[in-house]
Amino acid sequence: MNGTWTTTEIAGRPADVYDPANPPRLAVLHLHDADGQTLRDRPAFTRLFDELGLGCVCPQGGPSWWVDRACPGFDLPLTPERYLLDRVLPYFGERWGVGPPGIGLLGAGMGGQGALRLAFRHPKTFAVAAAVAPAIDYYELYGRGTPLDEIYDSKEQCRQDTVPLHVHPSHAPPHLFFAVDPDDPWSRGSDRLHEKLSALGIAHEFDGGTRAGGHSWGYFERMAERALRFVHAGLVQQGRRLL
Repeated sequence: MNGTWTTTEIAGRPADVYDPANPPRLAVLHLHDADGQTLRDRPAFTRLFDELGLGCVCPQGGPSWWVDRACPGFDLPLTPERYLLDRVLPYFGERWGVGPPGIGLLGAGMGGQGALRLAFRHPKTFAVAAAVAPAIDYYELYGRGTPLDEIYDSKEQCRQDTVPLHVHPSHAPPHLFFAVDPDDPWSRGSDRLHEKLSALGIAHEFDGGTRAGGHSWGYFERMAERALRFVHAGLVQQGRRLL
């Protein structure tokens, strides 16, 4: 590891931040899974941040599902989505002078669906997104005593807020990658999203065949290289469009 991980606060919430050896021109916003674990102490990702010269910010969102709704335990006068847009994004500029379109999204599980939702809802801000094992059909957890029972009024309301319902055929982010282990219980949601995007002619890359332990860090780390190289290539391409 040539760079440094530190823990800081962004608008009163903790975040793990990776500074590569040289000030980055491109960076990644990582959204964590339901376990709250960031990419700190994950060498498979850190090695690639070093090699590709990427900064990374991993904010803590708790069990918020990164949605644009009030969430229990998210003690800010902002929804989790607005926190990312209004507080975390400006932090990239303050720390490194980096802003859209130089910031790519990366997420796993809960954060994977969050990254995809955010990219489809704000494609001009996030042109590049990669999701590993995204829990797209999280509405299936509604009614099981999770925070989703307080975030939404019904299972159907929750379903209406999932990634496929935010897909717009003419306003999609140009660089999308998502992958899921076939043994992951969330795999069907990714399969359906792939089918929908293909039917609409929306460009994307999808890997639904690689097996590496189901919904686990073993799988997340197996897909680290492909996901981060995709993000880096997309960010470089977006940067060239502005020249």
